[in-house]
Amino acid sequence: MKVLVTGATGFLGAHLVRALLAQGDEITALCRNEEPELEEKGVTVQRGDILDPASVAAAARGAEGVYHAAGKVSRKREDAEALYKVHVDGTRNVLSAAREVGARRVVVASTSGTVAVSDDPTRIATEESETPVAILARWPYYRAKLYAEKVALESNAPGLDVICVNPTLLLGPGDLHDSSTEDVRLFLEKLIPAIPSGGISFVDARDAAEAMRLAMTHGTPGARYLVGACNMTLAEFFARLSRVSGIGAPWMRMPRSKELAKLGARLLEGSMARFLGVGSRVDPVSLEMSQYYWYLDASRAERELGWSPRDPMVTLADTVRDLRARGAVWPALGAGASSASP
Repeated sequence: MKVLVTGATGFLGAHLVRALLAQGDEITALCRNEEPELEEKGVTVQRGDILDPASVAAAARGAEGVYHAAGKVSRKREDAEALYKVHVDGTRNVLSAAREVGARRVVVASTSGTVAVSDDPTRIATEESETPVAILARWPYYRAKLYAEKVALESNAPGLDVICVNPTLLLGPGDLHDSSTEDVRLFLEKLIPAIPSGGISFVDARDAAEAMRLAMTHGTPGARYLVGACNMTLAEFFARLSRVSGIGAPWMRMPRSKELAKLGARLLEGSMARFLGVGSRVDPVSLEMSQYYWYLDASRAERELGWSPRDPMVTLADTVRDLRARGAVWPALGAGASSASP
């Protein structure tokens, strides 16, 4: 199959390209820069930008299918405008180009955060769950992804099938831009001083890429598919990271109250952190997000796409191993205690 891939140099996109090459697809990648490594693998690189409609249409010419994985990851509120342009306007441009060149199907990389976030630890979201608009309004990234997903699914029509794949937090090897594995790196460097009270879901980026590949042929037009390997509290997440890395987990717990948690974070960044001898890199937005529960049910992807995730512990071990092998972890803090590391 001849396909266009946007975001081919990103964490998810790079794994997607690898999966598509393995099945013999002919790939054109829309990239802002020259990418000799992609070309060496047999990928045709078309210079351009998803915010430039003409370059998207040129790259899409002749494509039977389009995988849209380009995006910008940021938790900064000041990036709201840029996030909207990249995700909403960019998605609109990609879909318009796909329609213009006669592509049959488009698979869009969305995020589970458009539906799977709650302050209720018993809530496990499905694709039909109510959108938590009041929560998403706090965070520009998820707000932009929600609007982009709406644009995508509303573009599904006879002649152009559009499917959204909604992975949760991506972990695993190959996050060269630190877009998803930053919190694991901070853990390995002992820069997370306390455990937030929320819950996390994650999935291996290799498995998320496989879900996108499967969605091209098996996905229901106009549908979205939540993709996640497991749901667990952050306390359990850090305990598992500790087991695979040999790094001790934080012993302090953040209070469930969001206001008390913010107060505690400020104390940890100040004199208390120095007194205890621990570092602190508390980002207020990340702290706020970590007080919520990001639980989901991926059974629809398993049932309709034939998708299945690998063991979450394998993903964590591979994430730690990759961060250390690439020198992404500051050696003086994170590379010691490695006798128990994978």
